[in-house]
Amino acid sequence: MFISMNWISDYVDFTGLDKMELINKFSLSTAEVENEIFFKGSDISGIVCAQILSVEDHPESKKLHLLKVDCGEDAPCDVVCGAPNVRVGMKTAFAKLGAQIGDITIAPRKLAGYTSNGMCCSERELGISDSNDGIMDLCDCIPVGTDLKTVFDIDDIVFEVDNKSLTNRPDLWGHYGIAREFAAIAGRELKPLSLADLSVYEDLDKVDLKIEDPLCYRYSSIKFENIRRHVSPVNMRIRLYYCGMRALNFLADITNYIMLEMGQPMHAFDARKVEKIRIKKFDAPFTFTTLDGVERNIDENTLMICNGDTPVAIAGIMGGLDSEIVEDTSTLTLESATFDAASIRKSTVRLAHRTDASQRYEKSLDPEMTTVAVARFVQLLTENDPEAKVVSALTDEYARKYDNVELSFDKAFVNKYTGIEISNDTIVKTLKALGFGVTLENDNFHVCVPSWRATKDVTIKADLIEEITRIYGYDNFDVNTAKAPIYPVRTAVEKTDENRIKDLLVKRFSLHELHSYVWAYHDEYKALGLDIEKNVELVNATNPNIKTIRNSIVPTQLCQVKYNTSYASDFGVFEIGKVVNGFKDNGLCDEHKKLCITLFSKSNDMEKTYFALRDIIAIITDEIKHRSITFERAEACHSYQHPKNLNKIYCNGVLLGEMGIVNAEVSKKIDKKANIVFAEIDIEAFASVTNASIKYEAPSKFPAIEIDLSYISDSFAPIAKAIEEAGCALIKKVGVVDTYTDENGKSITIRITFSHPERTLTKEEVLAVINGITAALEAAGIRLKGEIAL
Repeated sequence: MFISMNWISDYVDFTGLDKMELINKFSLSTAEVENEIFFKGSDISGIVCAQILSVEDHPESKKLHLLKVDCGEDAPCDVVCGAPNVRVGMKTAFAKLGAQIGDITIAPRKLAGYTSNGMCCSERELGISDSNDGIMDLCDCIPVGTDLKTVFDIDDIVFEVDNKSLTNRPDLWGHYGIAREFAAIAGRELKPLSLADLSVYEDLDKVDLKIEDPLCYRYSSIKFENIRRHVSPVNMRIRLYYCGMRALNFLADITNYIMLEMGQPMHAFDARKVEKIRIKKFDAPFTFTTLDGVERNIDENTLMICNGDTPVAIAGIMGGLDSEIVEDTSTLTLESATFDAASIRKSTVRLAHRTDASQRYEKSLDPEMTTVAVARFVQLLTENDPEAKVVSALTDEYARKYDNVELSFDKAFVNKYTGIEISNDTIVKTLKALGFGVTLENDNFHVCVPSWRATKDVTIKADLIEEITRIYGYDNFDVNTAKAPIYPVRTAVEKTDENRIKDLLVKRFSLHELHSYVWAYHDEYKALGLDIEKNVELVNATNPNIKTIRNSIVPTQLCQVKYNTSYASDFGVFEIGKVVNGFKDNGLCDEHKKLCITLFSKSNDMEKTYFALRDIIAIITDEIKHRSITFERAEACHSYQHPKNLNKIYCNGVLLGEMGIVNAEVSKKIDKKANIVFAEIDIEAFASVTNASIKYEAPSKFPAIEIDLSYISDSFAPIAKAIEEAGCALIKKVGVVDTYTDENGKSITIRITFSHPERTLTKEEVLAVINGITAALEAAGIRLKGEIAL
């Protein structure tokens, strides 16, 4: 937002003060000022009021004219001009010889065979508006030869405030609120706004007005007739232009002027087209053409301003084309209102249309300002168009009021928060300068928060400390080392596990860590043939590609693998990130943190790649939890999962997640020659697994016995379970030696190590254990292949 120091000067006397220093203090205390400051008019000089004495058509040009111009010097100047609006007797802006306009110095110049000794200027050429349809038409009251800088506010200092720093300060979206800050910073008085007395119109008929929806907090209106003026005063146009707006017509310019001055948006309707104002929503969607000529889709959640049942404006955003101010408009119905901030913000997102007005309404404007803005409008209108008449009483419907905010604190509270001594007088003076009502009694302060700060900004005592200290000046604080006890904080188990997992995956297995966003990217999923599964969605998403939140990291990682297939023939990636699985009972997202690992290999077959991933997970659980993992077949329920090769991962009875092979159709779209496997583990579930205590056992002095057994089975899990259920203390180690597949099916060879700490085991002891395990497996349908050999 651009701020004019000339405008601020209307309300704060800067005599004897350095404006640049004040702008710097404003940036430090109130809102961030952008780096570039504009010195408007500093590159313009020698522009005077001149009168056109004669106009002749150029003999060889249809556009050019030969003028005699009186600029207040001894003799008239010969000037060649192409403006279409030149006429005899017209007073205009004239750049004399030697004048400066930007980088141009005016000098005698030949145009189409005639020498031009000066230049008649348009407003755009002077940099005071964007009007370039002709030379500037000045009032006859300005004497010839008068320097225009003495008549108009051309010289100005304009700075830009970062809008993000004003989000919680709706009172700063207008020059008057900014002026209040400058007055407090400079220690000067804030002058009041010049307002019309609306009570003189109380006996007139009221506007037919009714609020039919609670999203409208307050709506104020008044009517005018006999409006004669159509072009705004020059200084008004200059201020609008310097602050980033263009002049349209007198009535629209006043509403924009007040919006920039007070932060209160207003709208002017042609009274011939708006007779019964109703503020409401519609039950069914429809299309509506706004002032910019765009046809917009209005849904049942968008608040509208209507003439009876006919919509004439989108509340808080933009007026309609059919009720706009036109050249012959002489009657006016004025709107000054406040609406629910969230409703306006949602409507702008749905319509993909944000305006200067909606930007302000989104910040929770003060409803108390609507009638003040109307009084200001009446003042400006009657000052500049004395024949205009107010033909109605102020009509005001106040549907919802904000609660009054009153806060109390003592001097000790200020000292505790600031750590410095700020006198009571300074505290009272500062708060009063900012518009707060303050009473002081025995070091106890009672503060009434003004309405323009009570909509969402100042709500607790600490907010008042901020007000006091920022105006006092943070640079005035003494620099002291803070003294406070420091207590050790134990890192959460989940975070510790995360860090150790990352270290293992990077240092031991050379995997690459990735970081991604939580979106299920529609375009990328579609390219791999992955389904966008129903999940939590962003309401009113403007980009369908980032509408749905993912419920798994695996599809995201497969998309990332796709982009990196040319990196190497074999690689692995991992990420610890967030997913969401719908909503919880309390209405909040069911959010989980997951570890996802994906291995990509062109040189290894699928089995080797799959078991490499299994070993990674097994080592993670063994290193961190000192426990082994088990697997259980799972049913595929996602488009990226292989229909058969999918397993659940368990550790100490806790379901950690799943690992499997990528669906063949998806894998082909990534790389036809590659084998791709994945695993996804819930970090919270992993952290919930208790660490197994480490037991140390001295190795036996007596020889151990190792026996290799081959069982016909597709899975090692039932074999391991039978060995565990045998409960034999003599078994010290069990491992898979080999797997083999022939016409009889798949066989798994295991090696069992037996040992006793105090003696050498006998053949009979070992055989008894093995026979028991074999019998249990045969009962489960798993046969021993071959004979037992000791």
